[in-house]
Amino acid sequence: MLRRDLPVDAGGGRVIRLAEGRVAPAPDGGILQPSMPWTPGMQPLCYWDDEPVALSLEEAAGETWPDGRGWLGRLPESWFALLSTALQVGAWLRDHRYCGRCGTAASRLDSEFAMQCERCGHRNYPRISPCIITLVTHGDALLLARSPRFPPGRYSTLAGFIEPGESAEEAVRREIFEEVGLTVGRVRYFKSQAWPFPHALMLGYFAEAATRRIRIDGVEITDAAWFSPRKLPQLPPLYSISRALIETHLGEVRASQ
Repeated sequence: MLRRDLPVDAGGGRVIRLAEGRVAPAPDGGILQPSMPWTPGMQPLCYWDDEPVALSLEEAAGETWPDGRGWLGRLPESWFALLSTALQVGAWLRDHRYCGRCGTAASRLDSEFAMQCERCGHRNYPRISPCIITLVTHGDALLLARSPRFPPGRYSTLAGFIEPGESAEEAVRREIFEEVGLTVGRVRYFKSQAWPFPHALMLGYFAEAATRRIRIDGVEITDAAWFSPRKLPQLPPLYSISRALIETHLGEVRASQ
């Protein structure tokens, strides 16, 4: 169970070792190294099962260190919040070592996740990028699509970043139209999920299509099709909100029959 207050006075405890988006395995096969004294370079992170946890950013990953997706595939779902927090804080510490306003080296504040510039006073916090992720349906049918980055055979829901000045619901309609050429009627919020690749917050939605005529953009989407609940392609992994959207829809279809 994760507790998000920072263990700033702990001085020692469990450690997650991270480099290049990869996490070192612990002796027990998990991600938490045994308790040890913390060095000044470690970032107090959280409490896990009431034990203080710090993040250790290291110069290079070991050859046997799995990446974030690899760990998500092997850890219980209850560990998602801990791993996600470590990956996102690690990416922020790596990418914000210098002030974005004047370029001076920034100093880490231990009382909160913040980097402070001693020259101009600018303070930055971990970046969180809001995205929408949407399952488009037409009756029982699901619209699933392929990105060029997907493993062979995998299809998933549509997703995209929310643009400045845009509401999440507006982003749902825009992304669906841009990627597959569909207009949608009712849009229904589902739930959210932190997605640490590297710092997204996924806002999940269902959207009902007004038509089944697809026109893919050919850039972000290489293929898209309507699928019956009885005949589905390879789906996203179970830990993802895209899979949760799909499974929720399938459950609703079964309940209505």
